[in-house]
Formats: sequence, C-alpha cells, structure tokens
Amino acid sequence: MKDQQTLTNRSGRSSTFFSRFVAISLLMISSSLYAFSLDDVAEKAQALVKQDYVKPQSNLPAEFSQMQFADYMKIQPRAEQFHWNEQQTPFRLAFYHQGMHFKVPVKINEILPNGMTEINYDPENFSFGDLTFEKATTANLGYAGFRVLYPINKADKYDEIMSVLGASYFRVIGEDQVYGLSGRGMNIDTAVADNIEEEFPEFREFWIQQPQPGEENLVIYALLDSPSATGAYRFDLQPSTDTVLDVEAKVYLRKQVHELGLATLTSMFLYDGRQPPIQHNFRPQIHDSNGLAIHAGNGERIWRPLNNPDGVSVSTWQVENPKGFGLLQRGREFARFQELDDLYHLRPSGWIETKSDWGKGRIKLIEYRTADETNDNIGAFWIPDNLPPLGKPLELSYRIHWTLDEPSLTDPDIAWVEQTLRSAGEDKQANLIRDLDETILLQVDFVCPVLTERGEYRIPATQISISEHAKILSSHLRYNTATKGWRLIMRTQINDPDKVVEMRAALVDENQQPLSETWSYQIPIGFAETR
Repeated sequence: MKDQQTLTNRSGRSSTFFSRFVAISLLMISSSLYAFSLDDVAEKAQALVKQDYVKPQSNLPAEFSQMQFADYMKIQPRAEQFHWNEQQTPFRLAFYHQGMHFKVPVKINEILPNGMTEINYDPENFSFGDLTFEKATTANLGYAGFRVLYPINKADKYDEIMSVLGASYFRVIGEDQVYGLSGRGMNIDTAVADNIEEEFPEFREFWIQQPQPGEENLVIYALLDSPSATGAYRFDLQPSTDTVLDVEAKVYLRKQVHELGLATLTSMFLYDGRQPPIQHNFRPQIHDSNGLAIHAGNGERIWRPLNNPDGVSVSTWQVENPKGFGLLQRGREFARFQELDDLYHLRPSGWIETKSDWGKGRIKLIEYRTADETNDNIGAFWIPDNLPPLGKPLELSYRIHWTLDEPSLTDPDIAWVEQTLRSAGEDKQANLIRDLDETILLQVDFVCPVLTERGEYRIPATQISISEHAKILSSHLRYNTATKGWRLIMRTQINDPDKVVEMRAALVDENQQPLSETWSYQIPIGFAETR
C-alpha cells in the first residue's frame, strides 16, 4: 500500500544578497553539524560482542501479539503525522506498529544538526481502522520498524520507497516499481546441515540522519545483534529511476560459525514455463526473480535460472573478488505474468555491486519448496572463506541497485540468456507425428547486439558440460530470426533421478573466446520428468 500526502509547492524570487546569505549560513551550519559516523556504531557493536547475548523480550499485550495479518494491516501511518512534515526535505518517515509476530520494539534515533534524540512511540501516528482495544495497552509499546517516503513518481505525492521491518530485512524500490525481493544485513549457517541451526541476526537500533535542505540522499545507521555476531551498518539511500543503496558494514563474531552470509538477497520463485503449476492458473508465471546472475572476478558472467524444488536445493560458486551478483527478473513483459494486482512485471531486480576487496569466497544460492507466492523461498549471499578472529571486524562495502533495466546489468559485448525453455523430449517420426522419448528437451535463447551483427551465417561454437550421471544425447544451434540471436537445443537423459544434475553451456567464437555468459542450470532431484 502506498501512503501519500500532497506536497506544498513554494515559489518566489530571491535577491543576490539573500542567496549569498543563505549559502554562507548553510556553510556555517554544515561545518558545525553533529558528528556521527559508522565508527560510532562500530564501537557499540564491538562492545556488545564482548558481552553475553541477551535475547530481547516481547512487550506486546495479547490484543496485538495474537493479531492475524489482515488485522495488522489495518494499522497504518497517518499522513498528517509523517515525521519531517515540517522540514525542508523531500523525505518523510513513517513507522510500523508492533503487532502479530513483530513483538520486539526497535530503538529509532534521529541525528540532528545539533545533536541526537530518540524518536519516541506515539499511537497518534497511526490509524487503527476498526480495531478495538484499551488505550492503556499501547502505553509501553514502541515501533517495529520504519518506512521512508519520497516523491519518486509524482512531484506532489509521497510514495513509500524503503521499508525496514523484521530481523534485518529491508526492501527498496525506484520509479514505477513495486516491492518484490528483499535485502538483508546478514545470515548465519543457513542450509549448512540438518543438525546446525541457522541464525538471522536482527537490527536492534537505528540512527537516521535528518536530511539538510538540498540533500537528495538519506543516511541510516543500524546496529545488528545475534547470539553469534554483532554488526554496524551504514546505508546511503539515493532515490532515482533505479534507486541505489550504498552499504558499509563492520561485522564482529561472538563465536565461531560455519558460514557467515553477507550482502544477502531474498526473493520468491513459484513457477514459470519450465515448471508449470500443478493446478491450472491464468497467470503463466509467478515470481519476484527468475535467475541468479554472477559477474566473477575473472570476468566470467554466469546465469542460473531459478527452481522451486521439492525440498531444499543448494548451489555454490567459488569466486575471488566478485564484481557483482544479483537476483534478477529477466523478461518482464506484462504478457508473461497477466497479473493486474500483484504486478510482477514491475518488481525490481536486485544487483549487488562490490565496492571493496572481498577476497576469496563463495556465492551461495538456496532454493526452498514453496506452495504459494506469499513466502520468500530463494536466498543468495556471499560467504567469505576467511573469517576474522572473534571480536575483530570484517569490513565490507557494496552498492545495491534496484532496477527494471536488466540489460544495463549485462556486458554489451557478450550475449546473455534471454530465456530457458523446457519440455518433454520427442522424436519426429517419418509420418511427422512427434513421439515422446523419455528425455528432457532444453532450449536456451542467447541474444545481444554482437550476435545480431555477426548474423546467421557466422555460427558460434558451443561449450557444454553435464553431470556424469546424465548425458546429452544431441545438441545444435539454430538461428532465431525473431531475436536475431541463437537458440541452443539439447536433448538430455538422466540416468539417476535421485541425484541433482548440473549443466553448463556457453557460446564461443572461432578463437574459443566467450561470445556469451555461461548458462548454469540445475535439474533438482525428482525433476527428471517434465513438470
């Protein structure tokens, strides 16, 4: 739901003297601004990591803790009470009320030019719809999170562009986008082993810097805590057509962990044409993202289409100093989704652009089974090989792009995978009738301007590999006159359906140099038959 409020338009003429006066005044103010930085939060995180972990306790009365989702959604911020309504800034803050499974308040502070103050809970900031409760039950409550609003689409309307609610989740959108995938500060020991419990650290305290006149970015600091780790984060939100979020983090370990997940993205993939729904559905596809893209440190680009497996599927790529990775929504034409309410075609891709030296590590993709579109079942994150000593910082910086422009994330000099098609393998008999042959037919469309320029008579070569318990019975390239690219067509046979099948394919030129990104595909256990 988008909250909105009419902006006040101000116009007028100012003299040269007045303009100079304002400039000098702003300079004087800026030079005396209250100093607060990531180091201040890092000091708190480092002090906290030396102490025993204390689990926050819920302060919610039953009226709020037992809420169903529909009732919780009735609690909405009041536009007339938006924080910074009276400030000369295009940003506004609104807050999330405690309720349902958001049972622990977070502390939210405001960094002012002359100091810092806590933003205290006030029930008058909310409309409660038709909910009934004793007013006294809200006396000791707090905020569960916050929203950032900004006139991203129209100059006279505030739209929500960032949401921070629950654990270390956050969602961001740009112009003409709707919420889809999420970012997360950190995750620990996720999908490592059945006997190892995963851990999701939570943001406990925020410091939000009040923007000064003329500033078009918003700086947010956050303190993260969990049984195994603490963390200090600095977020720099820059709204635009493609909103970006610059992230700096300092992470401290309380105890040894098996895997530390950083720069995490979570998303939802229910089905597409490769894996259609069991029950007929008018929507051809339902997903927030349909693939993982990786730009490795050695320059290789990888595309991995997502699955909705029967259980849990884990994939990893060993990468040194990655240049970026992300969960993308490739192919966002409305016709692919046909959804008028949830608007999957307007949900952004999330791309992590590395800004610092990340060293050696792995990008891990986790795919869980989901029966509906209400659950995030996809996670992708970075796991460093070398963890810091207990109490010492691991520092990381990166930029998250929230974009509808997926081609801008590709290399224009090599082809990218436009789509992956899957069906039952078949033989065309002498009488032209197609007979199913118990194989899997995979077709991969590669497109880019370079392929268009080469034309249909310069046929690329292919590099293809598959797991040893499966084999490729046939493969060939066919020029796609519709896309001016090439379609790779493969018939595969799986000899052991109880094992995961991994496949790779790429186009190369006459000198065996890459003409395309690497298509990295997985057939999960139990998917040997077309489904």
